[in-house]
Amino acid sequence: MAAPADADNRSTPSSSPSSSPSSASTPKDARGLSSLDESNLERSIIRRGLATPGEVEACKSHRAKLAAQADGTPGPSLLDVMVGAKVLTKGQMARLLQERGEAARKLEIPGYTIIEKLGKGSMGVVFKARQNSVNRTVAVKILLDSLAQNKEFIRRFEREAQIAAKLSHNNIVNAIDAGEAGGRFFFVMEYVEGPTIKDFLDKNKIFEEKDAVRIAMAVAEALKHANQRGLIHRDVKPENVILTKDGGVKLADLGLARLTGDETWGLSEAGMAIGTPYYISPEQVRGQTDVDIRADIYSLGATLYHMVTGKVPYGGDTPSEVMRKHVDPRVELVPPDHLNTKISSGLGMVIETMLAKNRENRYTTPDDLILDFKCLLQGDSPMIAGQKPDSLEALAEGEADDYAPTTVDEAQMIEMAGYVNARNQIIAALAVVLALSMVTNVLMLVAR
Repeated sequence: MAAPADADNRSTPSSSPSSSPSSASTPKDARGLSSLDESNLERSIIRRGLATPGEVEACKSHRAKLAAQADGTPGPSLLDVMVGAKVLTKGQMARLLQERGEAARKLEIPGYTIIEKLGKGSMGVVFKARQNSVNRTVAVKILLDSLAQNKEFIRRFEREAQIAAKLSHNNIVNAIDAGEAGGRFFFVMEYVEGPTIKDFLDKNKIFEEKDAVRIAMAVAEALKHANQRGLIHRDVKPENVILTKDGGVKLADLGLARLTGDETWGLSEAGMAIGTPYYISPEQVRGQTDVDIRADIYSLGATLYHMVTGKVPYGGDTPSEVMRKHVDPRVELVPPDHLNTKISSGLGMVIETMLAKNRENRYTTPDDLILDFKCLLQGDSPMIAGQKPDSLEALAEGEADDYAPTTVDEAQMIEMAGYVNARNQIIAALAVVLALSMVTNVLMLVAR
C-alpha cells in the first residue's frame, strides 16, 4: 500500500486497471454505486469489523437473487441488502456513503482518479488512486483542509515531497508527483501493498532472527541511500516499514526527514524532541541540532529490538518517562538475547551497539551495520559490534556529568580515608616512641 505509515490497511488487493471498465460504462446499482465502488465498500466494511467476510458473501448472494428478479431495473445496493439483513445499521450505511462522497470530492486532482481512502495522519489524508496517463495505481496524500491555510504547514508538506524526490531506491517508497489543485496540496507516491512491521507486532508476533536481520538490513540499505544524499529519516519505527507481498521491504514516511546540513531547519527545531518516544535516539530527545545518521541507526536498533523480543527497549507510563530512559545512563538496557534466548549472542551484540546511548559507541555508518548483518546471516560473529567499551557510554557528550562524579568521588574518598588512617597510625606510633625516648634520656640524666 501506500507510503503512509498511518494507513488503516496495507494488504488490500488493488483492482486491476486493465480489467476495470470506466465509470461511464460500468453498471450501477440503485444508489449509483459502480462495481468498483461496491468492491471498495466491501473491503472497508470488513476492514473496520462492521461485518465478517462470510456475512458480506451471504448478502452478495441474496442481492444477486434479488437482482435476477428486478426485470432490468437497477438492483438493490449491497448496502441496502446488508441493512435489510440487519448486518449494518442505517447509520453505518449513511456514514459509509458520506465518506465515499467526501473522498471523491477531495481527489479532484487532474490526472488522477480516486479508488479508496487508505488512512489519515496528523497532516494529511491518504488515498489509493489511479494515475490515468499510465494506468497505474498510486497513493495520493492530501494536506488536511484545516492546515491548507497555514503557510508553515504548507511549507512542511512541500518539503516532504521535495526530500522524497531526492531518493530513488528499492527499499524506499518513491515519490512520483506533487502540486496544488483547487486549493488542495497533494503529494503522489508509489503504492505499496503489504502489512507493516507494526501490524505483526500488534498481533504479538516475534520475528525469527534471520527474518528480522534480513528486514533490518534492507532498512539499513535505505538509510545508506538517504545518508549518501545528506538526508536523515528521524522517524524509523515499525509502522514506517512495509513488508511487500513479494517479500520486499519499504521504508515509508519522510515527514520528519531533513538534510543534515540544513541549518535553518536545525535551528528552528533546536531544543525540540523530534521523533517517536519508543524509538527515538537520545540526541533527538535532547533536541540537538547536530543529529546525524547514527540517530536513524539507533531507531532501527529499537525497532529490531522490538521485533525479536516483542518488547520496546524502554517502557513507561508517559512519553516523557520513556524518553528520559533513552537518555539516562543509569537506566540499563535489558540485553535482547536475555529476553529471547532463541536469538544469538551475536545479534544481541549488534542490537546493543545500535542502541548505545553514547552515539560515539554506535555504528558510524550504515555500511558497518550492513557488514555485521551479513556476518549474522552467514552464521558468523559480528565484526564491528562490541569493539567499543560499554563503560564509555556514560560519558556521552556530557549527559552523564551529573551522575558519574558521585561514584568516582566516593571511591576516592574511601581510598583517601584508608590512606589518612594508616598515616595517623604511623604518626601515633612515632609519637609514642619519641615520648619513651625522652623519658629514658631524662632518667639517665637524673641518674648521673
